[in-house]
Amino acid sequence: MPGEPHRGGAASFTLWLMLLLVGQAASLELVRAGRGVGYQHHVAIRDLFAGGNAAWSAIVLVQLGAVLIGLSRSLPVLTPSLSVRPAGWRVLLVAGLLLGMGAAPSRDVGFFVAELGVAWLIQLIAIGNVILLMMAVPVAGAEAAAARLDRVLTSGDDPAPSFWRVDRFVIGAAIWVVCVTALLGFFVYQWHPHVPDEVAYLLHAKYLAAGHLTLPLPPVADAFSVDLMTYEAARWYSPVPPGWPFVLAAGTWLGVPWLVNPLLSGLCVVACHILVRDIHDERTARIVTVLLCVSPWFLFLGMSLMTHQLTLAAALVSAVAAARLRRGGSPALGIVSGAGIGMLALIRPLEGFITAVLLGLWVLFSGRLRRRIVAVAVMAAASLAVAALTLPYNAYYTGDPTYFPIMAYTDALYGPGSNALGFGANRGLPFGALDPFPGHGPADAAVNAALNGFQVNVELLGWMTGSLVLAAILLVSRSRRRADLWMLAVIAAVVGAHALYWFSGGPDFGARYWYLILVPCLVLTARGVEVVAGAFRDVRDRARPLLAVLALCLGGLIVFIPWRAADKYFHYRNMRPGIRRLIADHDIGRDLILVRGVRMPDYMSAVPYGALLPEDDAPAIAWDRDAALESQVLEAYADREVWVVDGPTLTGAGYRLVEGPVPARTLLARTSAGPGGVDR
Repeated sequence: MPGEPHRGGAASFTLWLMLLLVGQAASLELVRAGRGVGYQHHVAIRDLFAGGNAAWSAIVLVQLGAVLIGLSRSLPVLTPSLSVRPAGWRVLLVAGLLLGMGAAPSRDVGFFVAELGVAWLIQLIAIGNVILLMMAVPVAGAEAAAARLDRVLTSGDDPAPSFWRVDRFVIGAAIWVVCVTALLGFFVYQWHPHVPDEVAYLLHAKYLAAGHLTLPLPPVADAFSVDLMTYEAARWYSPVPPGWPFVLAAGTWLGVPWLVNPLLSGLCVVACHILVRDIHDERTARIVTVLLCVSPWFLFLGMSLMTHQLTLAAALVSAVAAARLRRGGSPALGIVSGAGIGMLALIRPLEGFITAVLLGLWVLFSGRLRRRIVAVAVMAAASLAVAALTLPYNAYYTGDPTYFPIMAYTDALYGPGSNALGFGANRGLPFGALDPFPGHGPADAAVNAALNGFQVNVELLGWMTGSLVLAAILLVSRSRRRADLWMLAVIAAVVGAHALYWFSGGPDFGARYWYLILVPCLVLTARGVEVVAGAFRDVRDRARPLLAVLALCLGGLIVFIPWRAADKYFHYRNMRPGIRRLIADHDIGRDLILVRGVRMPDYMSAVPYGALLPEDDAPAIAWDRDAALESQVLEAYADREVWVVDGPTLTGAGYRLVEGPVPARTLLARTSAGPGGVDR
């Protein structure tokens, strides 16, 4: 009967919690992700009980058996406790979408279908486990938990709150995120770039911090070949949009580039809480804040040097100001909102455009007509004023204010229009398996969306159940609000706009091109918690779903995040900071370091620690690609001492000093006498 004490108790709850955590750990051991560039996949069905997989598969089967037995006993108690009226057609639609997000698409259709089956079995086991964990809490425990959670989640309520007010809960959450992302950056990422984009951003920030817009072309430019750098007759520079490098340059100038994204992460927490509180209420805002603080997607991007934390911060600040405008705030807030949109355009222009359209419509559909028009006009003027800064920037590099340096870079290397939006046979760069089909068309867009949807379901919260399960429950319920539809509109706009771009974003840091859907997904998840809680007939049971969510978050925090950190991001792409220690240990000053190996990762991983300007008190780090190039470099730096270093692909580990210091002329004479360097 409703309100009847549920079976179990503290011991039962603890056992189901431990089974959930152990089962998640075992299921992750059946996933192959690794440090290379690729999407994670479950092991093939034929290999589930082979070798070291057998023990982990056995644990998952034990979990399955326990869950089936537990559900057979608990469902008769649970079913009368609930009042559920889902819309049937939506159940089928959303279930189909979740099914498609269970695994990353593969060219081998048979393997993909089998993997979907394994993934869904694991997720259904976890859902059953969570239901049993939720029901194991006795009524007295549920009542006590409800009272405590209400105090925590509503203690910031105020009949007339100041819009900008934040309390100790939010400040503590922001500090937590800053500390966690900084620690991940230090221990996992080793304060070292791992993605080619990050190398370009760091180099860009270094020469901007030194007061330069370009660099003098180094002698033997081919020996200083770096991805995402433009080489001209007398100068070289990074062609990426200027917004992020200029912000990163501030951290570089202060000597702490690796603290920029952690600090931006803390800002995101505060802005997210204010925004959700204004759209919904304090309780929902705090649930979303907790989810954000444990989101692997958010935390791992916070440890990186990627652009996306700044885009999220700019979008959230813009949205907060727009929300205040909707509530009748001063039109001057339109300047804040518009400036944030303009900043987005300077970082990632497409995301700036998406945000401008969404926030403009959001403000336009609220309040009195005249006030709405004025507010949108102020937002538009401010965003255009900031975004227009790219015009002289473009002109300085390309000679055309409307021609972006990054487009000039890709047009020159890969053909005109290769990096442009839209469909066409000429779209796309030679990224191999990361680009599904030649050119870009609807089929590519569908595959890219499937890849990104899969990654969101994994990386958003790192739950064994799938991260989107509660958002899906909200979508099939009859409890959606107007604010939920705005969240869905944001998701649809971001996904739809990026369907016009040939690249999904790849496996680096999840569905990073869709990063602006992070907060909407968390809001829908928090609303899903509320929907499930409201489905219980007895109010004493309504803390159970939140307790279950906290258990899932614990699994994400202590199981998924450590697994992902160790399995993928530590030495990701074989990028290692060993050259930094080698320089320090041998006190290498203005010498020449020749790095043997391939450009990525051996040379790209070393170049951030070299001199960019002639006056820099740092070694010149050159790529020792082959004997001919080595001879040219030695001639150009004939007055230097030389250190020869083997990169990680040659050593199978870190950097290894081969010899040095050797006078460049000595090494040049030896090279002239016979083969020097390695043909790589």
